[in-house]
Amino acid sequence: MDWERLGDAISVTAGARGAVYAVAATAFTEPTETLYRALDSGDLADELSALLDRTGLDVEAPDLAVDDEREILSARYNDLFVVGYSEVVDRTDGTVQNYGPPVSLYESDYRPEASWNEVNLDLARAYEHFGCEVDQETRRNHDHVRLQLEFMGYLCRREAAVDPDVAAARLDFHDRHLRVVATGVAEALDAEPGTGVYGEFADFLDRFTAADVADLDRRLNGGGES
Repeated sequence: MDWERLGDAISVTAGARGAVYAVAATAFTEPTETLYRALDSGDLADELSALLDRTGLDVEAPDLAVDDEREILSARYNDLFVVGYSEVVDRTDGTVQNYGPPVSLYESDYRPEASWNEVNLDLARAYEHFGCEVDQETRRNHDHVRLQLEFMGYLCRREAAVDPDVAAARLDFHDRHLRVVATGVAEALDAEPGTGVYGEFADFLDRFTAADVADLDRRLNGGGES
């Protein structure tokens, strides 16, 4: 096996995958003017397609065409991910049950077998181990999908630049966390009507993380050409 050529290929693909995760992280935020322009112009779709060509993964790009104005897209984001609702469950005494938004962006909501504290403590340890910490001003818990995507992007860049052995940590992080929330968000959005570009992003993320896991598993556990 030509190890030098393989190392160069891994550096390129890992770096490209890191960039894809960074793009995905921006998708799960309320659309800023900059993000909306990138979507509306097609620039973001073009950038993502170009990156995918360098990831070494056979994953189809999502359809990121938007027909909505920014205000409508922002309202869609809030309706799906931010705004909860209340329901009167007992009209005799006015008892009200409060519910969260239709689609949670937090991993712990897709982990009935684990407590919120267990999930977030494990993530905090993972972030700390690699010298990362959550910006307290964002007011997001450690299990928010955007933070996990940013962290995976960082691990990819680290794998590409300085430490190929980080691939094993990436596979572990997928198995323990990112694949859980990626699949959970995709399935939750699939059950909702009118998800638009967010449904496309979530479906893409589910497919992309699955392909990344399969490739990492093959490289680390399944051998290859000699």
